[in-house]
Amino acid sequence: MRMTALAGAGLLLLGLAACGNESTAGGTLTGKTYLSTSITQEGDGPPPSPDARVRLHFTDDGRLIADAGCNTMQAPVSTGNGKITLKDPPSMTAMGCPGGRDKLDGWLSNLLQSKPTWKLSGNTLTVVSGGTTIALTDREIVEPDAAIDGTKWTLSGVIDYDSVGHQQGAEKAWITFNGDRVTGFTGCNELNGKISRTANTITFGELATTRRACAEAEGAMEKSLVNGLKGEMTYKIEAGNLTLSTPNAGLTFIAAR
Repeated sequence: MRMTALAGAGLLLLGLAACGNESTAGGTLTGKTYLSTSITQEGDGPPPSPDARVRLHFTDDGRLIADAGCNTMQAPVSTGNGKITLKDPPSMTAMGCPGGRDKLDGWLSNLLQSKPTWKLSGNTLTVVSGGTTIALTDREIVEPDAAIDGTKWTLSGVIDYDSVGHQQGAEKAWITFNGDRVTGFTGCNELNGKISRTANTITFGELATTRRACAEAEGAMEKSLVNGLKGEMTYKIEAGNLTLSTPNAGLTFIAAR
């Protein structure tokens, strides 16, 4: 499955930083991610799915990236005067979602475009629009970042420019970092190699693999993994998700549970 490119991405990158006096609402949202812990809705309109999890990420460059468990939407945002104000209608990925979860996309998009009010108290963010109240908690409290070392990182996607491809059977492939070594399994063969690290980059040396013959699908996945782990890559961990990337490519992983 592949995500379509975000429409108007170039324009969105020009979004201005959040403006106005945020202190009247209890602090600043810039650079923070919040996850919903409860959603209450009164009056007309269908309520969201009982298991909906709203994620709001206020980027350092003045955008809001949001989702409710299905597609991801984003737009330039202002948080001044205690209101979340989108400066443009949000652009959205177009990934099919099971169980009618795509209906949550429209619900969340409409709510965010209604200029909801917000208030921050400690690590708790409250967003209100009409009869809907969403209580959210700082993501770092709800979902602490997994450690880079010692975690078994399972392959979840291959990044190609602005899309992410998900290969069947990718969950069989994994890597683990320990100091200056990386070891893992391609879904067919074992791998290992040396790395060097800075605070936000990992540089991969040549990887060695065992030589077991692979079926076609396993071989394609092995090629994606081994070819993807080359040279200097930026890494980012958010909760149980690891992204290794270069300007035009990369790999995504999920911490095994």
